[in-house]
Amino acid sequence: MGQMIKVGMADLNTCIIPDSLTTLGLGSCVGIVLYDPITKVAGLAHIMLPDSTKIKNNNNKAKFADTGIETLIEEMKKKGANRNSLVAKIAGGAQMFAFSSNSDMLRVGERNVEATKQKLNDLQIRILAEDTGKNYGRTIEFYTETGELLIKSVGKEIKIL
Repeated sequence: MGQMIKVGMADLNTCIIPDSLTTLGLGSCVGIVLYDPITKVAGLAHIMLPDSTKIKNNNNKAKFADTGIETLIEEMKKKGANRNSLVAKIAGGAQMFAFSSNSDMLRVGERNVEATKQKLNDLQIRILAEDTGKNYGRTIEFYTETGELLIKSVGKEIKIL
């Protein structure tokens, strides 16, 4: 078993077998795992917002679904991933607070999931599994050796996708 590489909020990283990737505290943020099952190259982006074009200070490409996924693919290709072999697993996008308003500003988690799915669809990357929405946070771990995504949430059973 290799090392566990931590990915922070609004950050991304890649690894190859036998290393693994983790990110903590996905609330409304979405953890996007891309994986090439042939080369065993994996990437994880912890995105905070759906769309970089709606924000003035958008230099951090890992912060947004639209730019984070493309940047992650480029970093994975540098490690030998084949763009056409990539598959995805996603987690997060929770509605962390109960609001009576249906304002778009308060639906960040839902909008992050929608933007992530749209971008992956546009890039023709198939989503194999997801654990999104609801009202609780998640910590995820992705294992390159097995292709399994472990999801931990307080007071919940561990899920394996």
